[in-house]
Amino acid sequence: MVKVTGGGRGMGAISAHFRYMSKNGRLEFEDDRGVRDTGREAMSALLEQWRFGGSLIEENSPRREAFNLMLSMPRGTAGQSVLQAAREFARIELKEHCYVMVLHEHQENPHVHLCVRAESMDGVRLNPRKADLHRWRETFAERLRGLGIEAEATRQATRGEGRCYQSLWQSSAQEQGRLKRPASLIKSGGAYRRNRVGALEAWAQIVSALRASTKAEDRELAARISSFLQESTFGRELAAQRDRAVHSRRPMLGTALSLPQAIQDLKRDR
Repeated sequence: MVKVTGGGRGMGAISAHFRYMSKNGRLEFEDDRGVRDTGREAMSALLEQWRFGGSLIEENSPRREAFNLMLSMPRGTAGQSVLQAAREFARIELKEHCYVMVLHEHQENPHVHLCVRAESMDGVRLNPRKADLHRWRETFAERLRGLGIEAEATRQATRGEGRCYQSLWQSSAQEQGRLKRPASLIKSGGAYRRNRVGALEAWAQIVSALRASTKAEDRELAARISSFLQESTFGRELAAQRDRAVHSRRPMLGTALSLPQAIQDLKRDR
């Protein structure tokens, strides 16, 4: 996962994020030059470099002066491998920018917090869009594979997932026991529905072509795809909706008419 978790509008916000990333200087941080350090004094010195290294960053700014990224892998992945992949990712995708990164291993999944200065050394401002984020995920996954770790940069809609990720402030508040209302873990809304309709329609065409094949292995793959969709987040969501609507048994996405019916269900509910 590569996610933009926020950004700093001025040195006040950037300083606060540096403190969070490094746990007030207790964790080792690494900058774009490969310099690694710990401690509050070293962190303060790096912040001063950011403040004056290029266009002056005021304490409070009307525009975003830095972007906060998080690069994450599931539990069980070696933290140092995640850090090395993040290091290589940053050298490729953020090579004209100042950045600092810190590895976090105290939570269940190892992840790297990376803060990048919005203005590059050439004065060009970073403005990541969806296409950029997907390319970043692909680059991160490629660097992980280069280290012998299986990783793919597939979109949630393609995987049939709809998971929401907590904002950085929510994660911090939860760690401190201050989060009063847990955030929803599942996406919803019109855009979510439209994306899932598109993904299901694409899968339906693939399944239809595989079922029509004369090769047994193709027809077996069609059944495996249907089973995969049935167990996906939106597959389970559709099953629950159908159960509530008609009080019948859970629909099986592996049947011949189930994928088109699932698409119609999503279109009707979006």
